[in-house]
Amino acid sequence: MQRILISGDTRYPINRKVVRQAIFDTLSKNKISKDDVEVSVMVVGRRKMKELSQKFLKDNEVHEVLSFPLEDIAYESADMPSARQGFVNYPDEVLRLGDIIFSWPEVVALASLDNVMVDYEVYKLTVHSCEHLLGKHHE
Repeated sequence: MQRILISGDTRYPINRKVVRQAIFDTLSKNKISKDDVEVSVMVVGRRKMKELSQKFLKDNEVHEVLSFPLEDIAYESADMPSARQGFVNYPDEVLRLGDIIFSWPEVVALASLDNVMVDYEVYKLTVHSCEHLLGKHHE
């Protein structure tokens, strides 16, 4: 069973069905057929996003979304530059991809700027973030 754990303050009315569908679509597109997959999604405000950005990215920005893969599969070891690390195999057989964190005010502002529905922006950002959890990095 694919588990999408979504948490956040009720002030941030993210459409959970859209988030789940975007993750499901991204996993399917990338041929991740494993049933036991887990992704954690959190919806926060500007202040919390800024704290996270300062702590983990060392910047002072408020991003629309951040993704934190549990294992960076694009990582190459110093000993073997051509050897790529894979996902960790947990004893309970659940593939835990990592965390996606949205800044709700920034998502709403971006949707307005792009002149699209908020659900469309959430879907697009979720797909982008899920791809990061799978090790895809964009320029």
